[in-house]
Amino acid sequence: MLTLTNALERWQGLWPSWLVNIAFLAAAAFLLLFLHSLLFHALRLALRGRLAEFGRKLLHRIGPPTRLGLLVLGLGLVVQVLPRRGPSYDLFERVLLFGFVIFLGWSAITIVNTASEIYLRRALRGSEDSVLSRKLLTQVRLLRRTIVFGLGFLTFSAMLMTIPSVRQYGVSLFASAGVAGLAVGLAARPVLSNLIAGVQLAIAQPIRLGDEVLLEGEFGTVEEIQTTYVVIRLWDWRRMVVPLSYFMEKPFQNWTRQSSSILGSVFWYVDYATPIDEVRTKFLEILGESKLWDRQVGVLHVTDAKETTLQIRGLMSAGSSGASSDLRNEVREKLVAWLLETYPQALPRTRTEFVSPGQEALPERRPH
Repeated sequence: MLTLTNALERWQGLWPSWLVNIAFLAAAAFLLLFLHSLLFHALRLALRGRLAEFGRKLLHRIGPPTRLGLLVLGLGLVVQVLPRRGPSYDLFERVLLFGFVIFLGWSAITIVNTASEIYLRRALRGSEDSVLSRKLLTQVRLLRRTIVFGLGFLTFSAMLMTIPSVRQYGVSLFASAGVAGLAVGLAARPVLSNLIAGVQLAIAQPIRLGDEVLLEGEFGTVEEIQTTYVVIRLWDWRRMVVPLSYFMEKPFQNWTRQSSSILGSVFWYVDYATPIDEVRTKFLEILGESKLWDRQVGVLHVTDAKETTLQIRGLMSAGSSGASSDLRNEVREKLVAWLLETYPQALPRTRTEFVSPGQEALPERRPH
């Protein structure tokens, strides 16, 4: 180390000190990057086939943050042998400290992302239960985003706290707890409420990715759940963006909370002379031929008797709301076509009674 310092002082006698320092730091950075690449290549070769899936993924993704960490640590050691030359030396040390904080935060975020991805892949492998899959997907993604946001916030706060003026202001702000602190708290309330709502959603899960919901008079599918908002894909492909706190504060309908299966109903209005048993048989036959029916529920009943028509209702189940809508349309069309072909007299008709001159109408029945 002394020999290196003497060499630097001798070179600085021939060249400007700042130029010698920059050249020496650049050469050290190049050697550190080369050493990192060499070590990682050797590590991959040595551990090939010996690491589990998590280890392989982590080794692949940890390269950039470890490169930054090696640069920071190596340059931090190298800069100790450089003579102090004004405020630029302190500024460079501050940059290295920032880099070290970024390295710690980046590494932690990389580990969290890798672990959550591996967990999801293993949990969803071979899973046929769509509800369970959507539950795990929503839970892990929400918790991961909340943790990543927290780690990013802590990293940024640690970077700021390394600056003496910012650290002093932060300490005085917390100590005073006055109007400024209250204003900051009120300004951050929407963000904090959405973050807390995100944790509640991950645990309680009133909604999940892929759930079909009805809110504000609009029907749609949960397409994205971000850190502070949810994107709902509506039936006409529009997108509704809703804050996370909405689902913890206001009522809404979740059509696929327990299961993605859903009941659909179709109504027909037919004449009183319609053979209901034959209509019911044909209804079940149409359901049995459809690929959209999940064979759970299929019934047809007369649900109302109006002055001129009977109201019959067919109930049928399907695996999702989209399949239910298509199934109801299919059954409605096919049964109407069958009635037109087989029993045209079953369609609603209006009866009119004509009385010829000299002929009396039937007397009204009077109660005794």
